[in-house]
Amino acid sequence: MPKLKMAVPHSLTQDEAIKRIKVLLDDTKKEFAHKISALHEEWDGNTGRFNFSAMGFSVSGTLTVKTSQVDISGNFPLAAMLFKRKIESTIRHCAETLLA
Repeated sequence: MPKLKMAVPHSLTQDEAIKRIKVLLDDTKKEFAHKISALHEEWDGNTGRFNFSAMGFSVSGTLTVKTSQVDISGNFPLAAMLFKRKIESTIRHCAETLLA
């Protein structure tokens, strides 16, 4: 299964970064309910674990909110390998916008 790993810098407090990420996940559940199912998130302090199914494929990952960056790691289906660069680019852009 292909891996995704990136760090996105921020200048927010950890609490504010976590709050923004949680709001984004809630909004994503609502906005993409027709494409994403079984979106589950679990937080332990500054580390969030998530998993969901998108168009029949299973996706999982971890977000670790540090004082100056958010580390994002995840697994996505082999079938999405052709789109890995686009997926990474989209995630980075969304994360940078969210944490600005």
